[in-house]
Amino acid sequence: MRFTKMHGLGNDYIYVNCLKEQIANPSEAAIRVSDRHFGIGSDGLILIRPSDKADFQMEMYNADGSQGAMCGNGIRCVAKYVYDYGLTDKTQISVETKSGIKYLDLTVRDGKVALVRVDMGAPILEPERIPVRIGGVSSAEKPIIGEAVSVGEDIFSITCVSMGNPHCVVPVKDVDGLEIEKTGPLFENHSMFPDRVNTEFVRVLDHDTVQMRVWERGSGETLACGTGACAVAVAGALNGWTGNKVTVKLRGGDLQIEWDRGKNTVFMTGPATTVFEGEIIL
Repeated sequence: MRFTKMHGLGNDYIYVNCLKEQIANPSEAAIRVSDRHFGIGSDGLILIRPSDKADFQMEMYNADGSQGAMCGNGIRCVAKYVYDYGLTDKTQISVETKSGIKYLDLTVRDGKVALVRVDMGAPILEPERIPVRIGGVSSAEKPIIGEAVSVGEDIFSITCVSMGNPHCVVPVKDVDGLEIEKTGPLFENHSMFPDRVNTEFVRVLDHDTVQMRVWERGSGETLACGTGACAVAVAGALNGWTGNKVTVKLRGGDLQIEWDRGKNTVFMTGPATTVFEGEIIL
């Protein structure tokens, strides 16, 4: 199998052009290629397929083989791949995902894509659609914004948002010192999240800037999460921590996020990088 390793702010995936390659079992392939000791090493596998609804289709799998609906860093790399490898010459493209069609604007420098702006669509706040379940029917009908919940031995304030995949945004005093390997799985596997959850631990630096670490369901801590950064921006605006435009500082770098509340859509801008190409026998 021919592949290309790419990353968005350190959130790395193995990309396969399925206009040319065929993969019989993508879940098993994702587990194999993601292993950082016995495989290539990545946060998962992303397949680029043809689409009858958009310019291309993105199919993503986490490191544990589970299929994800959407990946903000991953879709930026898809845009870079299809342009840099000559699958399109357009600088505005559409990509079909499990969470809908996304529209991307490509910034090209010296013939290669350097930045990608993605229309990530409307944030989902209805608990049943995220999904998250706290209490009875009444709590399921209203957005969960700054809700106090017990996780492990501590009480946390949580705000829940879906950007095509479920996110739980949690403010903390010390992001760097957080024992995320301990706390992250407690959120991911908590009974209030029937489909598990991605958890963003956030410290507000000022009205325009936040710092975050992320624990992704199926992959553990990653250096960046695009949909997570979007969820953080929405949560920041809803809680009054930030305005509608914010710089999200992740371990792998910065993303610029804007929630256009008039159109009710979130825009994410960030880089995409090609690491290397290769071939692996599956």
